[in-house]
Formats: sequence, C-alpha cells, structure tokens
Amino acid sequence: MNRIDAVFQQLRSKQEKAFVAYVAAGDPSFDVSLEVIRAIADAGADVIELGLPFSDPLADGIVNQMAADRALKAGMTTARSLDLIREFRKTHETPIVLFTYLNPVFTYGFESFHKDAAAAGADGILLLDLPPEEAAANKDLAKGEGLHHIRLIAPTTPQERVELLAKDAEGFIYALSRTGVTGGHGAPSDDIAAQVARITPHTETPICVGFGISNPEQASMVAKAGNGVIVGSAIVKQIELNPERAADAVREFITPLIEATKSA
Repeated sequence: MNRIDAVFQQLRSKQEKAFVAYVAAGDPSFDVSLEVIRAIADAGADVIELGLPFSDPLADGIVNQMAADRALKAGMTTARSLDLIREFRKTHETPIVLFTYLNPVFTYGFESFHKDAAAAGADGILLLDLPPEEAAANKDLAKGEGLHHIRLIAPTTPQERVELLAKDAEGFIYALSRTGVTGGHGAPSDDIAAQVARITPHTETPICVGFGISNPEQASMVAKAGNGVIVGSAIVKQIELNPERAADAVREFITPLIEATKSA
C-alpha cells in the first residue's frame, strides 16, 4: 500500500485529521534540509510536501520563491532532491509528496522521474502546472506510474471540473482555501467548510486544506472542516529566519499546530 493511503487509513481509524508540512528541498543546504524534514517527521507530521527547487515557481509567493533560490544557490538539483529522499528513508517512513512544476520533471524525463522518485522513496507528486486532461492527451506525459498524483481544487474551480478532479483523485486532494500564490494572504478563508462540502460528495479521497494557515487557531478551524491541514510558507519562513537552528525552529513552530490539528 502507498504510504499516503496507509497514513490516512490509520488517521480514519483514530478519527484524527492529517497535518501536512511543506518545505523546499535543499533549503538552505542539503544537510540542513535533511535535519529539517527529519524534525518535521519526529514532531508528528503525517505527510511532508517537498518542493523541488525551480527557477520560475509561478504559483509560489515570495517566501517559497526565496527558499527555492537559496536551495538552487546551494547546489540543489532534481537529482539531489531524490538523494535527499533516499537519506530520509534510511530513518523515517513519513509519506513524501513532491511539490513541483512540469519543467524540471519533463527535463529529467517524465517516465524516468516517476520511476526514480518512487524508487528513492517518494509517494506522490503534485504537478502545479499540468492539468490532468493534458497529461492524458500527451503520450510523453501519460506514463507517470509509481506516484500518487495529487490534485488541486480552488474556490474558483467550476463545479463540473470539481467533480472530474475529485473522481480521479489519488492520495489526498489539496483544496485551496483562497486563490492566489502561496503565502499571499494572512489567513485562511471563512468559506472553507463550503469549499470542502462541494468536493466531498464526489470522492472518498481525503480532502486537505492549505493556504494562509500559520497558527494553532487557524489549524484547528481548518481541521474541523476537512480531513487535514496543509502549512507551507509559515514553516519555510522559520527556516529563513533561523538558518543556524532551522530544524529546532521548525519543530518548535509546528508542534502546537499539529496538536491543534489532532485535537480539532
């Protein structure tokens, strides 16, 4: 069983919600990044979203853009990101979802990337700029086996498309609480429950909500509406502010958010 499916199965049995944490691979260096994702796992996160550093991350706000830039300047590449996962897998089994754009995956080789990433220990992939119907229509993009393909659903997604995306969803659905780029807002939307409600009838796949969550109160509110909470930019900011003690800073920051998520 895919690690993502196994984790959500365990969470359902305990009637708990998932905490999903995002960081950029290699930020601010390979070794520190490894310490950070180990700290995230040790703190109790259920899934780790690992961003592949890319020079043109259009869907990311300034915090995550700077993280990608720091990683690239430190020598991080797509291949090194897979090395990072291999090192992590020596000590931890927390599911990993690769958060990326089509360009680095296509450059690596779409089929080869999926095969190598799965072999390294990745469990899913979220390709931000590849609509599923485009992948299905392009023979070069159709062979993406070995990783669950995570789908994004935004508040502005038409209902007909919500049903299409939800029907074929794997792992979990990433429901955006707001439109815009990552980290571009101060709080999650007040309409999260309604957003989740229009997805739920069309899938049994867990629905996790992200964008704008940065404190325990917000995490608790979002957890009550969906099956999980996704926090990204607020975690990445801790690495930016505390490069010398990034792992400890991240652990201290996410621990109360995880507790709030689990007790919702």
